[in-house]
Amino acid sequence: MQSALGYVYVALAALMWAFIGPLAQICFNEGTTPMEVAFWRCLTGALFFMAHAAVTGRWRAGLRDAPVFTAFGLVGIALFFGSYQISVREGGAALASIMLYTAPAWVALLARICFAEALTPHRLAALALAMSGTMLVSLSGGAGSGSVTAGVLWGLVAGFSYSLHYVFGKNYLHRYSSVTLYSYCLPAGALALLPWVTFSQHSALGWFALIMEGFLCTWLAYLAYCAGLKRLAASRAAIVANLEPVAAAVLAYWWWNEILPPVGLAGSALVLSGVFVVVREKNTAATA
Repeated sequence: MQSALGYVYVALAALMWAFIGPLAQICFNEGTTPMEVAFWRCLTGALFFMAHAAVTGRWRAGLRDAPVFTAFGLVGIALFFGSYQISVREGGAALASIMLYTAPAWVALLARICFAEALTPHRLAALALAMSGTMLVSLSGGAGSGSVTAGVLWGLVAGFSYSLHYVFGKNYLHRYSSVTLYSYCLPAGALALLPWVTFSQHSALGWFALIMEGFLCTWLAYLAYCAGLKRLAASRAAIVANLEPVAAAVLAYWWWNEILPPVGLAGSALVLSGVFVVVREKNTAATA
């Protein structure tokens, strides 16, 4: 039951994360830079988590963990948020989201090294399907305003930095609430991004998109994600979260008419197949 609930939480997080690219495109259309979008996502998300911590009394954290929280804020938050927004601008929301999900490869490797999680045949098959799908989508081209190559490369950077969330969460969620963790890490990320931001004017729609980046795609999504990570092995959670790029591709088509060619659609189908394989896995011994 706990495992099944974990899948639900991770899937919900993935669906909320799928809105990151389409919401960012609204801001880009107004002339907002990727770094500013990343900064406001980070700051508004931090404010929601800090308010949550104030209401629930989940502020307390050990001083000895401050360096780790700061380092994660720099790499797992600032670098991740910034590189992902650049990838969206360069390659489009659909391509950026799917390139982000090279993360399961990093997670599988890091989980093996850090947690001794077994790379079972089911997980290897799921990983192969998901990664093959990602490659096909990346070869299908993008719909951004810049270079597809740049979109892919920044997407790979985002994928690596995103994978650190799984390792960080597995190490600290048994000691701290997700509310506590992100109340410290997100402000550190916002401060790291600030020097790179050029602020611009925003319409009411632009502010709505920026606030939703923090509320929906950060606060609510990370609450759901951490709830799922507590119930699943890191490598399983990472593969199930591959639902995000497929959902993002649908949203990108719906909002911006970003159409994936047949090879991209085939890649999306492989990604979904990888999710199905890992959910069907019966090896409970490897589940955290």
